[in-house]
Amino acid sequence: MARRGIMSKELKEEIAKDLGFYDVVKTEGWGGIKSRDAGNMVKRAIEMAEQQMNNQSK
Repeated sequence: MARRGIMSKELKEEIAKDLGFYDVVKTEGWGGIKSRDAGNMVKRAIEMAEQQMNNQSK
């Protein structure tokens, strides 16, 4: 059974580009990124979600 991701493919790619490791994703796939990069990606996604929630509550 395949796991369903929370983040869309487009969002993951956008964050990878912002953080500077999208070239690794293109050549090696998501399994090729460093665990630090994966952690930073999650951190960035949380920051984006929090910012969006703050903007909606105003």
